[in-house]
Amino acid sequence: MSVTSRYREAWEGFWREAPDEQGAVFWDAEPALTVARHLALFEPYLSDPGLPLVDLGCGNGTQTRFLADRFPRVLGADLSAAALDRARRADPAGRAAYRRLDAVEKAESQALHAELGDANVYVRGVLHQCEADDRQGLVDGVATVLGGRGRAFLVEPSEEAGAVLRSLAAGPGGPPAKLAPVLRHGIAPGEVADAAVPEFLTAAGLTVLASGTLPLTTTEYGPDGTRVELPSLWYVTGRAA
Repeated sequence: MSVTSRYREAWEGFWREAPDEQGAVFWDAEPALTVARHLALFEPYLSDPGLPLVDLGCGNGTQTRFLADRFPRVLGADLSAAALDRARRADPAGRAAYRRLDAVEKAESQALHAELGDANVYVRGVLHQCEADDRQGLVDGVATVLGGRGRAFLVEPSEEAGAVLRSLAAGPGGPPAKLAPVLRHGIAPGEVADAAVPEFLTAAGLTVLASGTLPLTTTEYGPDGTRVELPSLWYVTGRAA
């Protein structure tokens, strides 16, 4: 099973048109406000910090480059070739490697695990962007990449975030500038029930080692001038020891 061609084309179109500058994309917030906060929660649960780290759904690589300064081997993986072109351009020193990956496709996840061995995985806001039928396949793919020793950190907007996004999109001036392209390209975030994420993990043979809530920072600002933050849920997961 792999993602639909329509969905892949939606992402290619989005990344081909997105401005290059840091922060121009709705979710492309500074690492200090995103991945750095997540790492503080993730690192205590890593059974082996020396394993390769895969940034799954890396987009233009903003968070990947931060991770590459902190782990010995980092791979940014994404469905979109256009996103990966941007990630490589933004990383001329090659601090990380970048790879096109359809993690829903079982054979691709298996091939990546065969190449890397067990790996740790960082997944920020990818599951809710999947089409509903692909979500379990994506989590199964993460489990394959983890192997026996890897740990994954998943953070996803909670059900409450849907109300925040709907409110933004329905503002008097229409969706704000950074949210509008997401909606226009047909990659509007789907709603994942809060209870569904641990069920996906369990079905993939994974154990939830830790979980909690955290605001997920975006690059957009509300009418009152404050940064838009989406309520989110985070999970650290892996195979039971």
